Amino acid sequence: MKKLFFLALALFAAPAMAQQWTPSKPVKIVVPIQGGTVDILARLVASRLQEAFGQPVIVENKAGAGGNLGTDQVAKAEPDGHTILAAYTGPITVNPTLFGNLPYDPQKDLAPITLAVTTPQFLTVNPGAPFNSVAELVAYAKANPGKLSYGSVGVGSASHLTMEMFKSAAGVNIVHIPYKGSAPNVTDLLGGQVQLSFLVPGNVLPHLGTGKLKVLAVSGRKRFVASPNTPTMIESGFADFEAIAWIGFLAPGATPRPVIERYNHELVRILNSPEVRQKLLDIQFDIVAGTPEQFAEYIRWETPRWAKVIRDTGAKASN
Repeated sequence: MKKLFFLALALFAAPAMAQQWTPSKPVKIVVPIQGGTVDILARLVASRLQEAFGQPVIVENKAGAGGNLGTDQVAKAEPDGHTILAAYTGPITVNPTLFGNLPYDPQKDLAPITLAVTTPQFLTVNPGAPFNSVAELVAYAKANPGKLSYGSVGVGSASHLTMEMFKSAAGVNIVHIPYKGSAPNVTDLLGGQVQLSFLVPGNVLPHLGTGKLKVLAVSGRKRFVASPNTPTMIESGFADFEAIAWIGFLAPGATPRPVIERYNHELVRILNSPEVRQKLLDIQFDIVAGTPEQFAEYIRWETPRWAKVIRDTGAKASN
């Protein structure tokens, strides 16, 4: 009976303990990419964290080296809760294999707070491209090796590795043009400087209804509810083709547990609030908002998966 009492007391105390830590100065959320949905999410939560903490919360874009510059900045920051990272696939689960000599170890130098959102990607093409299906794209690419180019939001991003998966599976040669963020990638896709890209819906939805871009397929296992006529890559003939992009929050590795718990409590609350939840659903994000342990396990699961893709496709950081 005594054990049950202390267990109940511990469970009751855990949420209260998460409330105890509060920042004593402005908080910085580092976004290791320029613009795009990572930036959108960081700014969505920043204003609400500011209300919860009673301190300014500033979003700082630190793009470069496939997300490594901003990620390394947070990995080396003082672990006092005043600097956190809005992270995405590349610098956490892809770059350890793609670059091989990172100045930080994602699983040692960073502490997971929560996996925030996930989403499949659209295989998006310029409407002037001479193909309207994945099969037509493959046929054209095989007949014109090296003539097509694809944009990515950065080296090591999901948009980069997903297209490399497609190239390998289809046996085609398409040239990689990496950008520093989604905005310049989408701009050049609209202008026809690159012909195709894998992009998360939030980056391209405004252009789909206007005819300025067209979508051939989606990289998830099921079709988007908002785009029921767009087939999956699996339906388009590529068995087991699935590539999910995600965004999550991490802190410097030695950050004390009470700080991680406070951030987790606030971020999960914010992500599940009706207003924020609707904004994220509108851009086709699935909200996860789980525990630090679940995010850590996800990182451990996804890292070797992307490592295999990199080895199998021969993808390089200098593509």
